[in-house]
Amino acid sequence: MDNNGPPYHKEGSPLPTTISKTEKQRSRSSSRSSVPSIFFAFFSCLAWLYIAGRLWQDAENRKVLSHLLMKNSAERPKVLTVEEKLMVLGCKDLERRIVESEMEISLAKSQGFLKDQLKQPGFSSSKKLLAVIGVYTGFGSRLNRKVFRGSWMPTGDSLKKLEERGIIIRFVIGRSPNRGDSLDRNIDEENRTTKDFLILDNHEEADEESSKKAKFFFSTAVQNWDAEFYIKVDNNIGLDLEGLIELLESRHGQDSVYIGCMKSGEVVSEVGKPWYEPDWWKFGDEKSYFRHASGSLLIISKRFAQYININSASLKTYAHEDTSIGSWMMGIQATYIDENRVCCSGSQQDKVCSLA
Repeated sequence: MDNNGPPYHKEGSPLPTTISKTEKQRSRSSSRSSVPSIFFAFFSCLAWLYIAGRLWQDAENRKVLSHLLMKNSAERPKVLTVEEKLMVLGCKDLERRIVESEMEISLAKSQGFLKDQLKQPGFSSSKKLLAVIGVYTGFGSRLNRKVFRGSWMPTGDSLKKLEERGIIIRFVIGRSPNRGDSLDRNIDEENRTTKDFLILDNHEEADEESSKKAKFFFSTAVQNWDAEFYIKVDNNIGLDLEGLIELLESRHGQDSVYIGCMKSGEVVSEVGKPWYEPDWWKFGDEKSYFRHASGSLLIISKRFAQYININSASLKTYAHEDTSIGSWMMGIQATYIDENRVCCSGSQQDKVCSLA
């Protein structure tokens, strides 16, 4: 047997140790190299998602910017020509002159220079009157008017004789919202027969416009009649004319009086309740009305009627006419007279009015 021959392996004998060590080293090296590859692939995906997101966001921003640029270019003010600038300046100058003219008219009205021009056709006030009494009425109150004419309110020749004594009585009404319709025509026809209306052509008759109606009534009355007192009466009030005339004559010469059944009370702030006042928050935390005359019957002097006429455009109105008139009186030197005889719902024996 040759000892120098090639080595051989007997069947069933263990593998050489050198071979098993080599394979283990290869498996370890391959597992070590796979870990960095996984991390690299993960971070590559994150980087790709980040870049893709930024590109999408940039594209959206470009769309938004493009839309804003188009919108701004459409709304960009037009460059005015010289002619257009002159036109704008002319309009501003015209507006200024209109304001100045209105101020001059107000001054002229206060000084009596426009008295004849402001009269309505068919009215005359050649002599000084004691009082103008305006009885509020509406389109649906024809029956009430008939009752008044058949009771305390004179008609025909009796009405003229009362005017000779210095007392003017007129039913006060505005115009229909649909100007010239059957409501207006019926009033015009009734007035042609009775001649006892004061029609407020510039006022739209409506229950919610009663405060504005007061401004129009006093303004129109003082423009058409030169009286010492101006009286507003509700359409559900009956009058003792002789008693009222006696009361007025006792106040003769008092040119700064505000006469009525004075009251105050809670301001209703809940929507939907009777007597709701939308401007309730203006009356303070206590929500209480200032002192004012009840709207059933109230009397003001001529100078206050003139004040309302001159300042009617700027006088604030509230939901109810009695509080509106009271607020106007607060701003001037008015002498408040709480007269029990004009408390129409009271039980006093010598009262001059009563609920009809």
